[in-house]
Amino acid sequence: MWILQFLPNWIFYYILFGSGIGLLVAKFLPKYYKELVAIVSAIFFAFGLFMVGAISNEETWQARVKEMEAKVAEAEVQSVKENIKLVEKVVTKTQVVKQRGEDIIKYVDKEIVKYDNTCVIPKEFIEAHNRAATK
Repeated sequence: MWILQFLPNWIFYYILFGSGIGLLVAKFLPKYYKELVAIVSAIFFAFGLFMVGAISNEETWQARVKEMEAKVAEAEVQSVKENIKLVEKVVTKTQVVKQRGEDIIKYVDKEIVKYDNTCVIPKEFIEAHNRAATK
């Protein structure tokens, strides 16, 4: 509520307390003042009670907001940790794939030298090529 932003909370507690006293005092006043004081006190009592409820509701929501902010901060920390783990796994897998590719290239180059003069595709070369395609 916008009024809660401009006025301190204690004002509403005083309005509630003062209007409650006004309702009690209205019982002992003369008849021509009694109705006026009772009506005004009842209006202020209703307003004070409403605002005290609004203050309580606002405090409840602010507590929930702080709780959720703490959970979000914790989740962000977890997310950073998990992202670091994922990056490490990707780097490791990239290195493994790169190393396997280099090993296959060396093997193929070694086998090509053996059969370079004959121009026949050797069975080992085909098997190496097939193994490279499956990994």
